[in-house]
Amino acid sequence: MAKVSIREKASQKVTSRDYNFTVVFEPVKPGYQVTVPLLPGLITYGRTLAEAREMARDAILCHLEGLRKDGERVPDEKSTIQEKVRVALSA
Repeated sequence: MAKVSIREKASQKVTSRDYNFTVVFEPVKPGYQVTVPLLPGLITYGRTLAEAREMARDAILCHLEGLRKDGERVPDEKSTIQEKVRVALSA
């Protein structure tokens, strides 16, 4: 879970809000590639699963701070619909 401090205007008090994101850890040699489907373009890496988790938190926080700085909406998994889709690939 990433926590980001938000300041809407310079004169306002800083408030915090918790965000939850699905994180995908794909094994690669050596280590794990990390992506966050709801944050396109966010890709990081860790040599161990623990390091990959830490890198994911840092990358998410940095991405969210950038969205806020640019005045863009921070996506929220609570407002998305998630489903698994099965497909068949013929030989």
